[in-house]
Amino acid sequence: MVEEELGFWLLLHRIPGMGSRRFLEALKLEKSLSDCFSGFTPRSHFLKWCQAKGIPEFVPDWKGVEQDLNWALEHDNHIVTYNDDAYPLQLKQISLPPPVLFVKGQVKALKNEQIAIVGTRYPTAQGRQDAYTFAAALASHGFTITSGLALGIDAASHEGALSAGITIAVLGNSLEGIYPAKHRELGAKIAQEGALVSEFSIGTPPKPENFPQRNRLISGLSLGVLVVEAAIKSGSLITANYALDQGREIFAIPGSIHNPMAKGCHHLIRQGAKCVESLEHILEEFPMQMSLGFQLNKERNHQKPSLKPKPQSKEDLPSILMQFLAHISDVCTPIDTVVDRTGLTVTEVSSMLLQLEMAGRVACVPGGYIRVGTGG
Repeated sequence: MVEEELGFWLLLHRIPGMGSRRFLEALKLEKSLSDCFSGFTPRSHFLKWCQAKGIPEFVPDWKGVEQDLNWALEHDNHIVTYNDDAYPLQLKQISLPPPVLFVKGQVKALKNEQIAIVGTRYPTAQGRQDAYTFAAALASHGFTITSGLALGIDAASHEGALSAGITIAVLGNSLEGIYPAKHRELGAKIAQEGALVSEFSIGTPPKPENFPQRNRLISGLSLGVLVVEAAIKSGSLITANYALDQGREIFAIPGSIHNPMAKGCHHLIRQGAKCVESLEHILEEFPMQMSLGFQLNKERNHQKPSLKPKPQSKEDLPSILMQFLAHISDVCTPIDTVVDRTGLTVTEVSSMLLQLEMAGRVACVPGGYIRVGTGG
């Protein structure tokens, strides 16, 4: 994306009251966002659209856009828009995907198969150990561990993942600063081995209202969410609720009935979350990942990722993926149609589409997927 067009993305992203829904609607107006802002007069198509959507008059924040662009010039800093090849497929499947992502570190890590681990900021010693141990074990099996860089369970999850593989931290503030400040060193390690991610423009402080918004990305990036310890009213349960809405797997570790930090997990289990007592209880929910994706992920954990994967030939694809590919046509195929045709779950279909996209054989388009790349 040329810098001028990216600048218009960032400008739109900074309009007060815009939000993901209105932003994605705006993308459908013109072939490019620069067309929306052309002339920037009261009679322009875009300003009329803003008025129709109830967006108040605004002064274009070009200074803020310059801050965003200058940040992106620094080493390992990236701005990924919804239309970029680097944008993660998992996020495109949620109801309100962020139009712009700010990423510090390895961009390609966003497309890894991820498990989120979340929990209280005030864990027991056992809870902290469980988070570390499960994160390390899942990372060693090829999963990238995603969490929120908060105190407690989040930090233990990141640390456990770093001991065996890759981790991603989703922040509730912009990426020129780390919150909480005591996690600056941990954040630097995550950026080196994995990625820091935010949807907030440069200069955004860690305001309380940002964190529920952040939580939908933690679950949205992931195939499933493991809650280690959490109170009934907590951000972790907000993340679990997002996961439920997004069709993700939900796991919870039980605890003592006398531990207030176990009550949230017990509530989730009563509501249908899977009770987890061992690693196998999680792995058995992802047979497709076990058979198809883990070796690729393990290799990515030890390689400097490139932005665009090399397309595979027909012969390079496992037979099960070739059979799955037959259900995708050259015209847009909605994901619901793929689920109906294959009889697989949404999670399994999402995983296989992700692998085919990385292989250069399918592409995500508005409304579904199309077959691309080499024949077959």
